[in-house]
Parts: sequence; structure tokens; C-alpha cells
Amino acid sequence: MAVTTRVEPPKPLPGARPVRTRRRPHLKYVYGTVAVVVALAVWEVLALLRVRPAIVLPGPGDVITAFQNLFSTSAIWTDLLTSGRELLLGLVFAAVVGLPIGMLIGWYRKLSWILSPFVSFLYATPRIALTPLLIIWLGIGDSSKIMIVFLMAVFPILINAASGVQNLDPAVLRVARCFGGTDLQIFRTIALPGTVPFIVSGLRLAVGQALIGVFVAELSGAQAGVGMLMNNAGQQFQTSVVFAGLFIFALTGVTLNALLQRVERHFDSWRNPSD
Repeated sequence: MAVTTRVEPPKPLPGARPVRTRRRPHLKYVYGTVAVVVALAVWEVLALLRVRPAIVLPGPGDVITAFQNLFSTSAIWTDLLTSGRELLLGLVFAAVVGLPIGMLIGWYRKLSWILSPFVSFLYATPRIALTPLLIIWLGIGDSSKIMIVFLMAVFPILINAASGVQNLDPAVLRVARCFGGTDLQIFRTIALPGTVPFIVSGLRLAVGQALIGVFVAELSGAQAGVGMLMNNAGQQFQTSVVFAGLFIFALTGVTLNALLQRVERHFDSWRNPSD
């Protein structure tokens, strides 16, 4: 019979300071910044070598010049305000509708059975294909465009909220009911806090879908907007302006996702703080 011995870790000497592991939380930002700078440098070199004509592949300098030309006029502010209003209202309506319906679907099984066929059908349907119908029903004004953004954003929020409620620990719910907790009390004290990470993740996914909705909505009969600006510039082969509009959409998405990610990390207790 083999005898196993347990080796105890060495004890620190009296008066010795504990060794602390150095944390470099900003290291990932350094790597990310270097990667972006290298990518921009390669892009600029390719543009200067004219591997492709400037009308096909403008360089970062051309895009910066396009930005300067755009912001030297007042029309760009109208475009930004129009697209921003459509994005904000569409996201707010999607959250107001998607969150309660999703949580109710996850909480009440019979309601899930009733609504799941409709949710699955609409989620599987390419919502962009509904654009002609929405224009016919609501006109070519802001209402149809906000509705397109709403339809693009509501399902990630709804589905993630339902998944968050359905993934609650059943043992915790049983204990709460054993102590006489009502559905409203359990929902408020257990279900709602437990689904916050899922809700924020759904909102982050909805931001990307909403930006797609803004762009698509402004391709059809829009009077202003960044999507309309990009569409008009593309028809006139102003590729640098198209890139400028693309960066406006991308920076908006990155900013909103960064804000939501901070909220997610605040509530997501299992996440490693060193990530």
C-alpha cells in the first residue's frame, strides 16, 4: 500500500512582505491601440502605392479630408440629428417592449407556449424585407424608419431577457417559495437582479442591429441621415465620404457598446475583474 505525503507550501519568513502579482489592466488597451495604428499604417501605405485607384480604395488621409469637408457644412449636423433620433427612439421602444415581454415569457410557461410561435416566426423573418410594407403603412417619414429600427432591435432584447429568467437557479426559486415569497416578491428580488447580465448583453446585441436598421431605413425615401449621405456618396463614387459615414456608424456602435459593457461588468459578479 503506497503512502502519500502531503507537501505543505513553504511559510513566509517573519516580517517578509507577501509577493503581489502585478496587474496590468491597461495592457489590452495598449495592444488594441497598436493593432489599430498598424492597420491604419498598412492601409495608408496601400493607398499611397495606389494598389487600387483612389476611387476604389481611398486612404486614411482621404477619409480625414472627407470628414473635414463634411463638418465644414451645416448639413452634416442635420444628418447626425436625424439618424441619432431614429436610433435612440427605436432602441428605447425596443427596450420598453422587449424587456417586459421577454421576462414574462421566461417567467410564465403557458405564456411562452402562446407567444413562442410568433416570436420564432418574426425572428426568423428578415425584418429588412418588411421595409416596403412599413413604408406603405406608415409613410416615408420618421415613423416607418423608427419602426424598422425597433423591429431590428427588439428581438435580441426580448430573447435574452427570456433566457435570463429561464436560466435562474430552480433551487433558489423553490427556497424562496418555501419561505412564502409571492411571485411579485420573487420576481423583484431574485429574477430581476439575476437577469441583468442577460439584459445588458441583449442591449449590446440590439445596438448593432439598430444601427443596421438606421442605415437600411434611410435608403428608402429619406430626406436626411447618415445612411442617406452614404447612399448618395456611393452613387456619385465619393468613396471617401462613404468611408466617413461608415466610421460614424462604427464609432457610434463602439461608444454605446463600451457604455453597456461597463454596466454589464458592474452587475456581472462572476466576470474576472482582470479581463
